[in-house]
Amino acid sequence: MKIQTSKKFVRLANKLVKANPLLDPKIELSLERLKHNPYEPSLKTHKLKSKFDGILACKVTEDIRILFEIIEDENDELCIHLLSVGKHDEVY
Repeated sequence: MKIQTSKKFVRLANKLVKANPLLDPKIELSLERLKHNPYEPSLKTHKLKSKFDGILACKVTEDIRILFEIIEDENDELCIHLLSVGKHDEVY
């Protein structure tokens, strides 16, 4: 599955990695897993509710989450659109 990133996701990911460079390989690994199977058990992907209806979250570390949605791209193919990344309490 293809991955598209939002400007917000890129900005937040860069900020996280700058503050903690050890997160870079963990985020990259999570993105690779998402690309191959967004519901891989190690990601603990789950649907969000309320104001986040239609958005999914997956786990990078115990405290870091990636928020994304699965959408159709311009070629009517499903792709993962990365929305946000950050500490659990910051992204929700």
